[in-house]
Amino acid sequence: MKQYQAIFHVSEESIDDITFALKNIINLLNDLGDENVDVGLLVNGPAVKAFTSEEGELSELLRQVLERDVDLALCNNALKLFDLNRDIMLSEARVVPSGVGELVKRQTEGWAYIRP
Repeated sequence: MKQYQAIFHVSEESIDDITFALKNIINLLNDLGDENVDVGLLVNGPAVKAFTSEEGELSELLRQVLERDVDLALCNNALKLFDLNRDIMLSEARVVPSGVGELVKRQTEGWAYIRP
């Protein structure tokens, strides 16, 4: 286990909000060092729509974040709500049963919660 653990949370579909979160993740990794911090990104609500495998505005930032071993988790409840098939989502993402459940688990384990 690394010295630090942080879970970032995005739920809004706004590209600006998601970009801000991704840049915050990069800043954290640059500051503390990839070797010292485990980082997760939990996506639920309408934000899941932005995490398809289709190329888009976020592609480059997502690539940078995922190359640094950030754990990307998508809420299955949100995927169902917005009728998004797992097959069209980023292959690097894992699907968790419930976004809020994942947040509770991580916080119980001592992860810092960050909602940029």
